Amino acid sequence: MTGDLLSLEGVTKSYATGGLLARKAFNAVDGVSFALDASRPEIFAIIGESGSGKTTLARMILNMVPASAGAIRFRGKALATIRGRRARLDFMRQVQPIFQNPYEAFNPLKRVDRYLYATARQLARVGRKEIDGVCDEALRKVGLSLAEVRGRFPHELSGGQLQRTAIARALISGPALLVADEPVSMVDASLRMAIVELFKALRDEFGVSIVYITHDLATAYHISDRIIIMQKGRVVEGGDARTVLDNPQHPYSKLLKSAVLSPDNAGTDAQATTRVSDPNAVSVNFRTV
Repeated sequence: MTGDLLSLEGVTKSYATGGLLARKAFNAVDGVSFALDASRPEIFAIIGESGSGKTTLARMILNMVPASAGAIRFRGKALATIRGRRARLDFMRQVQPIFQNPYEAFNPLKRVDRYLYATARQLARVGRKEIDGVCDEALRKVGLSLAEVRGRFPHELSGGQLQRTAIARALISGPALLVADEPVSMVDASLRMAIVELFKALRDEFGVSIVYITHDLATAYHISDRIIIMQKGRVVEGGDARTVLDNPQHPYSKLLKSAVLSPDNAGTDAQATTRVSDPNAVSVNFRTV
């Protein structure tokens, strides 16, 4: 397929702040543009600290909130024109979210397999005879099986198992694009590499493109093809992931890289100690990831 899978042109999201007498507009996202080629699956990272606008941007890509200005198109169709249940379901089949906290993505009083079955019926339009096979196939892509999760509640699964189940659920409809918002931030360090390697496999083996939203430069360096770095709603730098992160040009990008824990302060920070000592964790040295 030729053309853009996803394109953003001057996308802005404004919110009103202040009281009635001093009302001002605040741009959570300000003039963001980029595109993903439909013919080349890739992992596209959006990097920034809290408040940079990256999660707001993700919500707009998922068509959860409308853009205030600019245009977002998926396979050439403007998201602003998607109306009606049928059109929304068709979009959801092709673009699926993966959220930060898997325990918030599942009702604690509802068995996990119920979510898988509902997605298979509603989005993949799978019949009763095929539904177990479809759900099991999706789970096996993430290293699980239906037998392991059937009848279990969220608290009966580990954080890593539950996040992989959330990814499997997103894969059931055969999406072309996943939007993953901080998908490893709530997972133990020992499991982070397993999940980021899973994203690489989804790209390489199944042709799924992934918008990977994170504040973690190390995992972004490890799995991303291209990145943009956001500060206060604006893109300050972007391009090939390793080129940008090896040699950042913008002062904010340099600040982010310098803030990645180094051997100088690793001994005084528990998180740094985990990252340096755990062989399964993402290295803090960009050139050795």
